[in-house]
Amino acid sequence: MVAYVIIPGIDGSDEQHWQTLWERQWGTSAVRIAPASWSAPDLPDWIDAVQEAYDEASRRNSRVVLIAHSLGCWAASAWLTRNPSSPTGGAFLVAPPDPSGPAFPREAAATFTEVSAQPLSCPALVVGSTNDPYCTPEAAAGFAARWKAGWHPAGACGHINSAGGLGSWQYGRELLDSLTPG
Repeated sequence: MVAYVIIPGIDGSDEQHWQTLWERQWGTSAVRIAPASWSAPDLPDWIDAVQEAYDEASRRNSRVVLIAHSLGCWAASAWLTRNPSSPTGGAFLVAPPDPSGPAFPREAAATFTEVSAQPLSCPALVVGSTNDPYCTPEAAAGFAARWKAGWHPAGACGHINSAGGLGSWQYGRELLDSLTPG
């Protein structure tokens, strides 16, 4: 069995977002982060929230996988960089925004602007879209390379969120399964 830490982006994931739908399917095997700063993200607060969720998930199962979307990708990578010896089964990083890109919410997420992609201590897969308004495919592929993660362009899916009408995003589940077999 696997326990999952759900790490959404700004304001969390709404009821139609694939992360929320997966979380419902996984039931008690999933733990969502709960930072105090959802709308005005503070990186240290989000890293602490990842730690709390990781601790809870690891009590449920020794194999924990991080499931991150958007700004959550940076919180996940920052947490992994600070906890390289934590036994993490994988990091599924979907639609990371480009902190130096023109659409990045600099004012709302100021503490995230100085993050940098460092090699991750677990198997990881970055999934991006060819028409994501927050990150070009080239930038996402660059993050994947610096994270020492696999890179998978998923086609024209926008920001890979509920606005794209992906529902439970079966294709994403297949990608996740390829990262975390067994």
